Amino acid sequence: MAFCQVIVDIAHEDVDRVFTYRVPQGMKLCPGMRVHVPFGRQHRIEGVVVGMTEDCDLPESRVRDVSDTLEDYPAVLPALLELAKDIKATSFCTLAQALRLMIPAQMRGERIREKTKEMAVLTVDPAVRGQVIASQARAPKRAAILKLLVNSENGELSCEELRAQLGDYRTALQALVKMGFARIEKREVMRSPYGAMERLAQADPELTAQQKEVLSSLLPAMDAGEGAFLLYGVTGSGKTEVFIRAVRHAAQQGKTAIVLVPEIALTPQMVMWFRSRFGEDAAVLHSRLSPGERYDEWRRIRRGDVRVVIGARSAIFAPLENIGLIIIDEEHEASYVADNTPRYDARELAKMRCAREGAVLLLASATPSMRSFALSGRGDLTLLEMPRRVKNRPLPDVHVIDMRQELAQGNRSVFSGAMLDGLKRCMDAGKQAILFVNRRGYATFVSCRSCGYVVNCSQCDVSMTYHSTEGILRCHYCGQEQNVPSVCPECASKYIKYFGTGTQRVEEEVRRFFPDVPVLRMDNDTTRAKDAHEHLIAQFRRGEARILVGTQMIAKGLDFPNVTMVGIIAADAMLNLPDYRSAERTFQLLTQVAGRAGRADTPGEVYLQTYDPEHYAIETASRQDYRAFYETEMHRRRRALYPPYTLIARLLYEADREQDASREAESAMRQMEAFLERRSYLRKYVISLRVMPCPVKRIKGKFRWQVTLKIVDKLVCQEAVGKMSEIALTPLEGCVCVCQVNPGSMM
Repeated sequence: MAFCQVIVDIAHEDVDRVFTYRVPQGMKLCPGMRVHVPFGRQHRIEGVVVGMTEDCDLPESRVRDVSDTLEDYPAVLPALLELAKDIKATSFCTLAQALRLMIPAQMRGERIREKTKEMAVLTVDPAVRGQVIASQARAPKRAAILKLLVNSENGELSCEELRAQLGDYRTALQALVKMGFARIEKREVMRSPYGAMERLAQADPELTAQQKEVLSSLLPAMDAGEGAFLLYGVTGSGKTEVFIRAVRHAAQQGKTAIVLVPEIALTPQMVMWFRSRFGEDAAVLHSRLSPGERYDEWRRIRRGDVRVVIGARSAIFAPLENIGLIIIDEEHEASYVADNTPRYDARELAKMRCAREGAVLLLASATPSMRSFALSGRGDLTLLEMPRRVKNRPLPDVHVIDMRQELAQGNRSVFSGAMLDGLKRCMDAGKQAILFVNRRGYATFVSCRSCGYVVNCSQCDVSMTYHSTEGILRCHYCGQEQNVPSVCPECASKYIKYFGTGTQRVEEEVRRFFPDVPVLRMDNDTTRAKDAHEHLIAQFRRGEARILVGTQMIAKGLDFPNVTMVGIIAADAMLNLPDYRSAERTFQLLTQVAGRAGRADTPGEVYLQTYDPEHYAIETASRQDYRAFYETEMHRRRRALYPPYTLIARLLYEADREQDASREAESAMRQMEAFLERRSYLRKYVISLRVMPCPVKRIKGKFRWQVTLKIVDKLVCQEAVGKMSEIALTPLEGCVCVCQVNPGSMM
């Protein structure tokens, strides 16, 4: 008799364990298959088989049968089953929550089905088709259907096509079916996010010397099935061509590959590049796909119909077998870290998949993360470099503009005089420009000039942003909206003024200075609709707009050959955030957006506006000097004892009432102090242990407190982090707690 061990699809600690069920006679099961099982008082619930056994220690009366299977194949591959266990261990979640990551959400609860279409198929022998058509002369619609089927490819047409050409066709077709001249079949239709992926006739470009050098190190490692690399290549150096050649090498070995990009906006471009070489062998996965598209792409991947999967963070769970290569483009991006439970870092999961499945890991960026570059320095990653642009094109000239001087000269405009002159020259030359501002909306905040009152969100501890298009204030944390007050709620003054600059304001100013120039804006407000990213990028690439205004979604990875000028409106906007990585993120963003200029034959120019031109992040970004920034920033972190020299863990408490969040945080603080008191050998590694409100004290109506631990990054210190994760798992009333290690944001 066979038994199986099942994880039921309930995300609760009390049931976070395997349950044993009897496998009915004749049912074929294996680990990874999804099943329906009886559970508690419920007739059936979904679950995933995680193990098989011939023995069971439970009394036979307590063991129930598996009800049925949801698919006749394992939905979760063995390697992904092991990855789910890794996520449970490192992300402090239940195994059920981790397993949910492995399949499209709509598959749970059978909320998605295969899409089908009806086909009319001709069943008449070719030798007598003319006679059959003639026999229907008195029935014009039946004769018309027969003629269309005879002239169609393979003697078949979809019923949709018949309706489009003949209108009401159904009665006539059913008559032909009764006569035996045709039949109606249901066929599955695969929903494709980017249409049919035909391989385009595009010849391979000739590799540069530095591309050949990188591949000479990468390909042998792929042959051996092991290795982890960091590709540091300046913007425009041709990293994507290296990706394509490496993926092709994997395919020639009979292996598959995953390519991750940080922004959904970059996915259509990467898909276009890959399908021009791989056609239907390329699939795409990201959160903006419709449920049907995601389900069908997932099934194409699971069936082994594709060789390469391109997508955002969640594509790391693509059900590919025989993986030979995982590429993470723009590896420095924080978007690779999931914000919600289960909290995971796609880069770490890629490392785990590669180690388990015998694949090569390739991290790539023009501005590598401090951690990755440090790991390459100590040999954990092999450093590959591409320091020159393709065809030795020069990096853009960067003009740093001190906005303090502009203000002193009476210029209170969004644009400096130099940036306006640069824009005019670019437009006169018939080229395109990108204007970057890392704030959407019109104004950053609305304030009373009489008393200083700022309109804040009632649910979050942040100011609301004014959006001129809708004429409303909107919170960018929770989405709450309200009208702009006509008088100050505090002092009744009418002197309400808009402060700060967002994408809408910049777009308005551009239209004022260049009324005849078509402009596009790309931010979260203009890309909410399905495929909006793709349409906006395609419009700009076709030259339907000359100036593109946008946030950081336009700052990296995109390739526009006709862009010769980039304007950075407020280069130091991120420098003063309460986060030890603010300088690193500022440098990365400025370097990436500057790299959009001059990628073809015409040299590029960048105009960088700042109130702090002497800051090392601004100064090194203006020179595109990553190594100089790295040395300065690492020296600062060493002196201040920040990662990668230390490890920061925090317990984040959220509750409807502030006293609940503060009470639980204070309790956790006492538990950690008692724990460290009992383990004096850990005390010498602890740099700080504090309890305090979060910098953003309230988000979406939840008050937020935190306990932060800064400790030397040594193996023995994982014991302290383990204690924090244990505290986080303690059930609480009226309060939620999560444990984060080196969190992506300290806000």
